[in-house]
Amino acid sequence: MTDNSPPATPVLPGQVQVSQLEGQAFAVRVRGHTLITDQPVEAGGDDHGPTPVEVLVVSLASCVAYYAGRFLERHHLDRERLRVLADFTMADDRPARVASVRLRVLLPHELSRTRLEALRAVIDHCTVHNTLRQPPEIRVEFR
Repeated sequence: MTDNSPPATPVLPGQVQVSQLEGQAFAVRVRGHTLITDQPVEAGGDDHGPTPVEVLVVSLASCVAYYAGRFLERHHLDRERLRVLADFTMADDRPARVASVRLRVLLPHELSRTRLEALRAVIDHCTVHNTLRQPPEIRVEFR
């Protein structure tokens, strides 16, 4: 895949830059990192990376994993085998959107009911989850 996008401008803190690559693929730059998003072949893409919707779910699942990992670390518990599985479904009606996400936090060891409640409270601090609960104002401008 070749990068046909215009020369990249510096990406500032709190900024993401998305540039067309080819077909349905885009290069996403943030803080010196580059991700590729694309569409599956059956949706007209070449499947060079996850779809933007999948990246949304990835953001939520990895944010939950981060907070769960920090909880385990603070309690001096092993977090090496911590995993978060996320299943999502799309809405059947319009507008097109994710209808539901089920997150399963797979812990490396059993926790007491009290610790599980504390873990749930910590996970509720996940910035991505809170953003979905209280959506930000979104403005689209053209230049």
